[in-house]
Amino acid sequence: MKTYFIKTFGCQMNVYDSHRIAGILEQRGLQATSRIEDADLVIFNTCHIREKAAEKLFSDLGRANLVKQARLLEGKNTIIGVVGCVVQAEDEQVFKRSDAVDFALGPLTYHRLGQVLDELEKDSGIQVIDTEFPAESKFDFLSENKAEGVCSYIAIQEGCNNFCTYCVVPYTRGIETSRPVEDVLREARKLVSDGALELNLLGQNVNSYHGEDKAGKERNLAYLLRKIGELDGLKRLRYTTSYPADVDDDLIKCHKDMKILMPYLHLPVQSGSDKILRAMNRRHTKAQYLDVIDRLREANPQIGFASDFIVGFPGESDDDFQATLDLVDEVKFITAFSFKYSPRPGTPAAEYPNQLPEKVKKERLAILQEKLFAYQTDFNQQTVGKTIEVLFENKGRHAGQLTGRTPWMQNIYAEANGEYLNKIVDVKVESATMNSLSGKIVRM
Repeated sequence: MKTYFIKTFGCQMNVYDSHRIAGILEQRGLQATSRIEDADLVIFNTCHIREKAAEKLFSDLGRANLVKQARLLEGKNTIIGVVGCVVQAEDEQVFKRSDAVDFALGPLTYHRLGQVLDELEKDSGIQVIDTEFPAESKFDFLSENKAEGVCSYIAIQEGCNNFCTYCVVPYTRGIETSRPVEDVLREARKLVSDGALELNLLGQNVNSYHGEDKAGKERNLAYLLRKIGELDGLKRLRYTTSYPADVDDDLIKCHKDMKILMPYLHLPVQSGSDKILRAMNRRHTKAQYLDVIDRLREANPQIGFASDFIVGFPGESDDDFQATLDLVDEVKFITAFSFKYSPRPGTPAAEYPNQLPEKVKKERLAILQEKLFAYQTDFNQQTVGKTIEVLFENKGRHAGQLTGRTPWMQNIYAEANGEYLNKIVDVKVESATMNSLSGKIVRM
């Protein structure tokens, strides 16, 4: 049996795409391997949001080529493919930067993978690339999704219309498209019937969802959440990633009415300075962002917020950076992702004047992260002594240990035997660090 190896870079949408790619390959009779040296087919699923992600790809391709040549000496052929956003951004440069690559597919065309492999079997000397933005949805051509475990993901929306000046997503994933309501519900039912207890709805701008129902009426994310929330057997529901300006009253009401909707929301703000937000082409001000936070907290006082931050954006002054620190103090995010600004070719911000020195960006990131990590640690420590529902997903690193997640996406581990795996269990938190909790199962 032939084997495949997939390495995934970037966001949760890429992880989801890799899962669907694996489904295509397994339908063809291929089997997964964790060792690239054993793989007949090697695929890198790529991200182009940050410079290092793209550079890591080409570094990995160099190592993969060495494996390919070593296997060739043993009489074994290896096909190497690149899919995802780097392909869409770099196009044929992928082949020029690495002659080891046999095929390259954009994030909207990986459903053609089977056809591409057929072409390569007929002629191993060709290189195949497809970076079109097809009129048809890739989801129309993918087979039924399979549950990844008790926690599964569903892509409901793809692309973005916001054109933030630092971001390549509209150029690599295209404009916003939403899957029809019934398609999403069909996939959700299948995943729950396979044993999923938690579903996470994915999109680059997930709360801009506008899929059509059976009658052809356009529906919003709140409608879809309510429909999925009615599924028998489903215990938890999440969605990511949201855009602040698209959080409407209907969605906020879901956080008040739906107990199945977890009290955790990833809501990227990027900066606390209105000047920088305008330069980023974000469609919200600091005050508007805080108003959304306040309304969500009024709807569900238990809700915790995660966010994204970019420091050192072109023209960011000391006062602009201080405004970001002030915002963090006001919201007290329970977790966050923070990065130095990295210019991406083809984006407007890459051409902006007043690019900041690397030293300044590095210093500001350290200051911001110290503050963010302190709030994250404090939130975790506040759970000590409390009994929390935990969904145990995996076995721990040590024998007799299970790991899972709280409703607030905190990692937690506890001594437990296998009977609690893939179940929601009450756990009393005994200790906490910045990154994880430990606890003891409350036996009923």
